Amino acid sequence: MIKSRLLLIVIDGVPWRNFRRLFGNLEGWVLNGDARVWKMRSVVPSISGPCYASIHTGTPPQVHGVLANEIRFRLTLPDIFSEVARAGGKNGAVTHSYWSEFFQRHPFDFVHDIEYDEPDGPIHHGRFHTMTGYGHDNQMTPCDADLFATLTMLTKRFAIDYGILHTCTLDSMGHRFGHDCTPMDHACVVMDAMLAAFLPRWRADGYEVIVCADHGQTDRGHHGGREEAQQDTALYYFGPAKGPAEDALLDQLQLAPTVLTRLGVPVPDTMKAEPFLA
Repeated sequence: MIKSRLLLIVIDGVPWRNFRRLFGNLEGWVLNGDARVWKMRSVVPSISGPCYASIHTGTPPQVHGVLANEIRFRLTLPDIFSEVARAGGKNGAVTHSYWSEFFQRHPFDFVHDIEYDEPDGPIHHGRFHTMTGYGHDNQMTPCDADLFATLTMLTKRFAIDYGILHTCTLDSMGHRFGHDCTPMDHACVVMDAMLAAFLPRWRADGYEVIVCADHGQTDRGHHGGREEAQQDTALYYFGPAKGPAEDALLDQLQLAPTVLTRLGVPVPDTMKAEPFLA
């Protein structure tokens, strides 16, 4: 039995500093008492694919085996989708296609897997983008307002219990421009405003919301290694649960057991980190 509903918003490649100084709406909700924020440290390598797998399985790359973006396969470890489905809940995903490959089936079929509604799950309602052709001069990322609207559609049409949204826009901007420049300042403000248009609606519909990134990024647009700029990001929580002191450093491996705990779903033994929300 699912006891609450939750949406996880993963904004790819945003370092701690840029969340705290450029996302005025998120910070305003913190100042107003509507949200809490903590620093979260990613796994190493601090690369997207390994981080996605760790976010959802609660295990490090050295355990789940996704050690680079080029290493993709259907994971067999328990993850948030599998455990929510096992508990009778409904999952939705609006993400990069890697998430479908890791947690539904591999390889990704452009026609069959770009959009699906499958009662057996574990991803019951999936809407995916591939960024095929991505490069320095053409980021190949969909509009984030469209992604936020698509997730909202899944909440309305299917009453999902757990939903994840993942966008690569700011990671792509960071690789192109770095994280200390006028284009990145503007891109963060635009993302913050687009998110702000939907977050109050999700809360009004009864969802707890977590906003975070998979990893940080340097001013030169790099991530993958072991460094605060590459690993450290922010995690914002909107909901009634109590959490640690505001100066606590969260471990990315805590995210999966925390989400399951908030949903009232048993945490599998493979997820060894302690939840950070009571």
